Amino acid sequence: MSNDHQQGIPPNAERVSNVFVKLCEVIAKLRSPEGCPWDRVQTLKSIKPYTLEETYELLEAIDTDDNENIKEELGDVLLQVMLDSQIAADEQRFDVIDVIEGITEKMIHRHPHVFGEAHAETADDVRSHWEKQKAKEKTSRNSALDGIPVDLPALAKAARIQKKAARVGYDFPHRAMLFDKLREEVEELKVELYPNEEMPEISAAVDMKPVPDEPINDPERQDRIEEELGDVLFVLANIARRWDVNPEEALRRSNKKFAGRFKHIERGLAAQSKSIQQATLEEMEALYQQAKKLEKAAE
Repeated sequence: MSNDHQQGIPPNAERVSNVFVKLCEVIAKLRSPEGCPWDRVQTLKSIKPYTLEETYELLEAIDTDDNENIKEELGDVLLQVMLDSQIAADEQRFDVIDVIEGITEKMIHRHPHVFGEAHAETADDVRSHWEKQKAKEKTSRNSALDGIPVDLPALAKAARIQKKAARVGYDFPHRAMLFDKLREEVEELKVELYPNEEMPEISAAVDMKPVPDEPINDPERQDRIEEELGDVLFVLANIARRWDVNPEEALRRSNKKFAGRFKHIERGLAAQSKSIQQATLEEMEALYQQAKKLEKAAE
């Protein structure tokens, strides 16, 4: 692509037609009797895990900000769409043309401020138009919570549930109230974690002897702990929503950050001819803090 490409300009019609037709031909060939044995036996359900995997790999590629990596992963996601569509066509359900026509019409209908007479000045105006058009399309839904994907990761799903509830007015009047709710849920979790005693107030540190975790041999108590911990996570997802933060993305970033720092520990110990199993907690923590300082210095 040339560097002088202007925003909002579609690709060359002849070129996109040629490359898209070729892709359709490749996918159809893979599914044909003379094609690939693996592709021939796939179903819409059997390739679901690959679709999810490729989506996460795309998110990871976007985090790298590497164009070649992003381009490759976008191609893998497109492959999933094309393969799903070809499977559906082979089963005489629909084909990729139906998919494209459907999303094209949806984008036109959902953007009346661009393709119609409606007016939108802000992102909030756009969301309002989107929801109104969506409500017209989804007339078969019986609940304000309908339409949330069943397989959506739980943290992201929590935020979506609360967002839909908020749209019909079920929400805390002030977002700061959520921290009072969080304290309430944490206290309820503490009661289940320490049912017969006060939770010890211990500062986070590494300069003490490890204390083994006591097993929970009561299945009912284990179930209550899980429920209360879920409530804490649910409130945290709501806090993320009210501050316009994607909780799933936030956790992905923290996972990546911790993994990077932990690998710094491993490299630092290897430079000392030590394995991670040979190191003390204090040595590992020192390297972890070193990694944090290096991150700050690189900003």
